[in-house]
Amino acid sequence: MGLGMLASRVIRPTAAKLSRSSSLHFIRPIVSTPETSSAQSQPQPDPTPDPPPPSPRPPVGGARVHFPNPEDAIEVFVDGYSVKVPKGMTVLQACEIAGVDIPRFCYHSRLSIAGNCRMCLVEVEKTPKPVASCAMPALPGMKIKTDTPLAKKAREGVMEFLLMNHPLDCPICDQGGECDLQDQSMAFGSDRGRFTEVKRAVVDKNLGPLVKTVMTRCIQCTRCVRFATEVAGVQDLGMLGRGSGEEIGTYVEKLMTSELSGNVIDICPVGALTSKPFAFKARNWELKGTESIDVTDAVGSNIRIDSRGPEVLRILPRLNEDINEEWISDKTRFCYDGLKRQRLNDPMIRGADGRFKTVSWRDALAVVAEVALQVKPEEIVGIAGQLSDAESMMALKDFLNRMGSNNVWCEGNGPNPDADLRSGYIMNSGIAGLEKADVFLLVGTQPRVEAAMVNARIRKTVRANQAKVGYIGPATDLNYDHQHLGTGPKTLIELAEGRHPFCSALANAKNPAIIVGAGLFEREDKDAIFSVVETIAKNAKVVRPDWNGFNVLLLKAAQAAALDLGLVPESANSIESAKFVYLMGADDVNMEKVPSDAFVVYQGHHGDQSVYRANIILPAAAFSEKEGIYENTEGCSQQTLPAVPTVGDARDDWKIIRALSEVAGVRVPYDSVGAIRARIRTVAPNLLNMDEREPATFSASLKPDCSQKMSLTDFRPAIDNFYMTDSITRASKIMAQCSATLLKK
Repeated sequence: MGLGMLASRVIRPTAAKLSRSSSLHFIRPIVSTPETSSAQSQPQPDPTPDPPPPSPRPPVGGARVHFPNPEDAIEVFVDGYSVKVPKGMTVLQACEIAGVDIPRFCYHSRLSIAGNCRMCLVEVEKTPKPVASCAMPALPGMKIKTDTPLAKKAREGVMEFLLMNHPLDCPICDQGGECDLQDQSMAFGSDRGRFTEVKRAVVDKNLGPLVKTVMTRCIQCTRCVRFATEVAGVQDLGMLGRGSGEEIGTYVEKLMTSELSGNVIDICPVGALTSKPFAFKARNWELKGTESIDVTDAVGSNIRIDSRGPEVLRILPRLNEDINEEWISDKTRFCYDGLKRQRLNDPMIRGADGRFKTVSWRDALAVVAEVALQVKPEEIVGIAGQLSDAESMMALKDFLNRMGSNNVWCEGNGPNPDADLRSGYIMNSGIAGLEKADVFLLVGTQPRVEAAMVNARIRKTVRANQAKVGYIGPATDLNYDHQHLGTGPKTLIELAEGRHPFCSALANAKNPAIIVGAGLFEREDKDAIFSVVETIAKNAKVVRPDWNGFNVLLLKAAQAAALDLGLVPESANSIESAKFVYLMGADDVNMEKVPSDAFVVYQGHHGDQSVYRANIILPAAAFSEKEGIYENTEGCSQQTLPAVPTVGDARDDWKIIRALSEVAGVRVPYDSVGAIRARIRTVAPNLLNMDEREPATFSASLKPDCSQKMSLTDFRPAIDNFYMTDSITRASKIMAQCSATLLKK
């Protein structure tokens, strides 16, 4: 017997009894007039008091709300909770502040609102139909309901339509395990679909060596189109066709050439756009994530290194509003395969036949110490490479000082760097501070290739505030509107004397910003150029108590820390008379200047350019294998953490120098990272304030007048190949493919 029959037998007798009793007894209604009721009624205590209002829930993802004007706050109710939000916020944002996570596919907080996936439907009181919360502004007193049967049924219907043409690729899809469509179909989808028609298929597009496309999986959220147009500034992607023939592609057959193209992998909610180098390598739950810092440029983007065992498998961005927001450049994202190619594993000595042979650390250090003690102190030179951390540069400087030499510097800072005033080599307004500027003057810098994340900030400011950009340097393709004022120092002189038309834009600007490229450090007349730029800054009131818009955009990760630690050579041409040259990962040094009889020690992690001249090789750890402090171009100290074990018999840079100093009999006084940081605290304490930007105390006005003559030679590009700038990227196969296919011939 079925459950239904049993239930009916239980219910029926009761119903029959009720009907019989109702026919026997006539129940007389009692009606009371208002007069009698008021006379008899006593104030009775209310049996059920009003329930207290529900306590507020924490906002989604720790979201904080900022009220620029407290009078603009409006009150809305989300599922009965009262929330105060600023005017102009959308219903979706109000729900997030109230602690309710609304599902969405097309909405992204950094892109314009499209409102085309309809997944974020909620019910609003007094509206006939569910509304798309991402596109609806919140209004005062609005009552929003997010978990009513109507809203749930609407989401279920939307999900059913999305899955109608979506292929069942999950087992072979690289997005599996971190896919929004998987998560939301579990949370909000139905357990069955009603569509039995054949699914449509879409031809895959070739977007280049970095982004893999499987366009049949695309759900037309248009996030990639909006990212390419708004953030990357390239009109490469668009929506073609109508109805079921609608698809995303390049209008003509072409590659995606942007330096930020890899970010479409992160923002794609499904497996339509995935990483080509990472395809079929691993599932995301197999990977160990390590929070670290990018060292391929001087921006110091925050990254997460995903590794499995000893191998780095991918690099993803971390959120940092002050530096890289949530984007990273393609060089940062895809250079990781260089970490396993052309690595130096063991200490090696060059024999009489010119070939390297492997030796023990004891023998290698003994040979280096013996040679170093035989030459005169002034003939010893040390050069720190562009990927060096602050600890190793401190150790190198201390070691060479104890050997009696003061000729130590960092590559990229030029022959005679000026480390006296910190404001002369950092970005004083900060990277996030560039958004307040309304006029930019770029001097000898191409931020698109030198610091892609700074360039993205400038583009964001130009789009948001219609900021003007003037550029002095060789013709280049900046991805925003700019005026090309000239190619060299001649234009600078015109601006300083007030004869150039762009002077009026600088004079009328509320917050003018000047960005000088660190490529000028290599010029002989750099002091004269900086003097002229400071004159322009003074005339345009670029430096004021409430605003410092004088910025230097550095190129290399080690530059700022090296200048803070005082790595300044005693004489500009000390390398030409050197007999003992210690290269700590320095590969961009002009080795032709080194005398042929000099003894060259190369300490580094890749067999790059300087190895060919080295007499002895000491293998060191790469940035992904050590703990080290790096200071970015705005003066913010951050640290890398070891994600994978070191390769072969390699050691940390500072440990090698510490061991060498003991063998040479001039022991440096630290044995741990803590002790070496205590030493750094006595030299540059700002380097130990992690994740805090330390502004410069004094401005350039303290500098003495410059008497140097300025040469009128045009500025040259500081970087020839965006994809290959250091030993890691030069060893990377992916970067080599990018150089071959994406750079304009």
